[in-house]
Amino acid sequence: MSQTILVVDDSPTVVKFVSLSLKNQGFKILTASDGMEAIEKISNLSEADKVDLVITDLNMPNLDGYSLIEILRQNIKHKDIPIIILSSEDGDDDQERGLQVGANSYLVKPFKSSLLLQEVTKYLE
Repeated sequence: MSQTILVVDDSPTVVKFVSLSLKNQGFKILTASDGMEAIEKISNLSEADKVDLVITDLNMPNLDGYSLIEILRQNIKHKDIPIIILSSEDGDDDQERGLQVGANSYLVKPFKSSLLLQEVTKYLE
């Protein structure tokens, strides 16, 4: 059974690029355009269809990446899902805050798909 990754970003281009990169490696991909949609999708999945990893942007409408991570970390069902932030925010403060709210990893856009795959593999092995 392939593992499921939820890609959360308000940029259709980023979602498409990340999704294709990971689909080519055999992962099942779910997508959301903001944190609210991500919470909705992850909450409506059955036990059999759980999300194995979340890749999220930080700056999104409705619910940003920081808030999404905080909500997931507070939910007993989702608190152990590895989360990778993929953001154009490359300041130390952003990275520190992202890791403080509970992200496992922080990658800065633009990024190489090989680096993303390396991070994903690290958390899903």
